Amino acid sequence: MSGGEAGRSTSEEPWPVRVVSQKVGAWIARLGWVWVDGQVAQISRRPGASTVFLTLRDPSADLSLTVTTNRDVLDAGAPELREGARVVLHAKPEFYAARGTLSLRADEIRQVGLGELLARLEKLKKLLAAEGLFDRNRKRRPPFLPGRIGLITGRASAAERDVLTNARRRWPAVEFRTVNVAVQGPSAVPQIVDALKVLDADPTIDVIILARGGGSIEDLLPFSDEALCRAVFACRTPVVSAIGHETDAPLVDYVADVRASTPTDAAKRIVPDLTEEVRLIGQARSRLERAVRNLVDRESHRLDLLRSRPVLARPQVMVDQRAAEVAALRDRTGRCLDHRLGAAGDDLRHTLARLRALSPAATLDRGYAIVQRADGHVVRAAAEVAKGDPLRVRLADGELTATVDG
Repeated sequence: MSGGEAGRSTSEEPWPVRVVSQKVGAWIARLGWVWVDGQVAQISRRPGASTVFLTLRDPSADLSLTVTTNRDVLDAGAPELREGARVVLHAKPEFYAARGTLSLRADEIRQVGLGELLARLEKLKKLLAAEGLFDRNRKRRPPFLPGRIGLITGRASAAERDVLTNARRRWPAVEFRTVNVAVQGPSAVPQIVDALKVLDADPTIDVIILARGGGSIEDLLPFSDEALCRAVFACRTPVVSAIGHETDAPLVDYVADVRASTPTDAAKRIVPDLTEEVRLIGQARSRLERAVRNLVDRESHRLDLLRSRPVLARPQVMVDQRAAEVAALRDRTGRCLDHRLGAAGDDLRHTLARLRALSPAATLDRGYAIVQRADGHVVRAAAEVAKGDPLRVRLADGELTATVDG
């Protein structure tokens, strides 16, 4: 009963378990006959018994149902039926009230053929491509040298041996965390999905390799499962798909970040070759040494050229040249100054001679005299004075006073 029905009234009488079981069985009986698609997980044929028991599993979910059928029905529809095969059967759901279990009773079984499988895979491929699961832009590049690699493969399989052997041969220090799972059959998809979740949650894992050897299309069918493809797409850690041979192309190859043609190729793609890297480092060091040596030689040659120049070979020559230039300039300056001083002296003497020639004292020396009135006015004519005016007479040596008589 639902919570709402249980909360309506506490006065209703509870149903016995057998009544609930009978009602569930009656409701399931009304479903009638249905077509069911699934993968055979187990076949149980008891010697001498006409009834065959099958365990039918949904490859995209962790769910299975028991199927009972007649041996004649199985021999007529799928005589070569094996575990892991895909089938479509016509069955009626039945609920066993005594055990509370649900099963299917089949009256027709058809094994899904290869053509139908390929058509369904192509349809799923188009669906996943339309949703962007194959988009190259979202694919991540694994690290150059992963610190730790997660490996999902079958236990003691050739694929596991190829990956581990080739990876350790290329880089002996590489570390692996291996999770062994079923790589075919009805339990393969759930185990692989769980392993992906475990490794993706491990922070020490840098890349995850999904490896399996070759096989038929039916054997590789789990690696084209929609649930597995979506689990790989949801991984945060880069995933490398190494399923089957180069010609095999399950859908997980298109979803993975890197597709390797074989498990051996996956080891070569993920782990660098130590010998090759040492060789490349040696080449790089040699190129670097040559470049440094050439640079040093070139700069040494330039230094030799600079040292060979006279200015550096005999640096005192430059000082001597500059000292000679300074001495010459000093001599020129001295001569120029002497010349100018001599010319200025001559000009001064000539000016002094002219001044002396034009000086009144020189005239007085020749016997002339200067007559002045009392007010200092120089008398140039007799009419400028009158009888009795006092006069001052300046001579070359001294002066006289006189009075005008007439």
